[in-house]
Amino acid sequence: MRFIAAVAGALALLAVHPAAAEYPDKPIRIMAPYAPGGNIDVTSRIIADRLKDVLGVPVLVENKAGASGMIGSDVVARAAPDGYTLLVSANSLVAVPAIYGNAPYDWRTAFTPISHIQRVPAVLLVTPNSPIKTMADFIALGRDGKFAVADSGIGTTNHLALELIGEATGTKYTLIHYKGSGAASIDVIAGQVTAQVDQVNAALGHIKGGKMRAIAISSTARMPELPDVPTMKESGVKGLETFTFSTFTGLFGPAKMPPEVVAKLNAAMVKVLKDPAVVKRFADLTAEAYPTTPQETAAMFDAEDKAVVPLIKKLGIKPE
Repeated sequence: MRFIAAVAGALALLAVHPAAAEYPDKPIRIMAPYAPGGNIDVTSRIIADRLKDVLGVPVLVENKAGASGMIGSDVVARAAPDGYTLLVSANSLVAVPAIYGNAPYDWRTAFTPISHIQRVPAVLLVTPNSPIKTMADFIALGRDGKFAVADSGIGTTNHLALELIGEATGTKYTLIHYKGSGAASIDVIAGQVTAQVDQVNAALGHIKGGKMRAIAISSTARMPELPDVPTMKESGVKGLETFTFSTFTGLFGPAKMPPEVVAKLNAAMVKVLKDPAVVKRFADLTAEAYPTTPQETAAMFDAEDKAVVPLIKKLGIKPE
């Protein structure tokens, strides 16, 4: 009787405290904190499409644009650290708080790095009928600060690429900040703005479709997908002799995630980013895909912080 009572008691405890389900056992949400159509959105959807197969649960992408990515990022920072709300962010994660000065989170402590995803160079774009043919033409228009150029928002890597070009060449432009590169491209294609800096992967379809013309890219060498587009280093412009720049993206979760959940997500990202089909999808968009450990991911963003935050302070970049 005592044995039966003990078994009954154990079963009762199990009923009250059921075994924890193995992660993941429900849909995962990836926050893309910019408007649809840009680099972050495209990247999020590529990895979500494959992660659902690796993890065995739906992986959904949600766009929440605003404040150069801070609104969507803050949603993740405030989420339960259970691995079901994740963030795809670019290196602008470290720049935007330095610009706004009142970010609702400290990127160093608010997020758990999981893996690097991909990196891609920037491209200078103009309307097809623009008289701008070379990087030198573009630089010449930046002498008085009046020439308008579109980017994807204050503090985004597209914005910082323009600032870095200006710093290197002694030029300045009237920067028009959009809520995402997709919105900026719409106005450039419509002729509302003459030029734009964007990531190559987000702009490639417009370039190949003849809606936009690429002037130069910020990679170390010409890209097979755009063999006729020179690098900025090739431009012959003083100050750009060694100029390169890339946007890199990473996957994050909220702070204080369980180590076993981080490890499972990192292992899943390794499978995703080494999948030949995923590598090709990114390569077709001129992006290089590769995974890193959480520690390596944190180090990449820390190095970016040391590189761009001093420039932001020097130029006095502030939100509009």
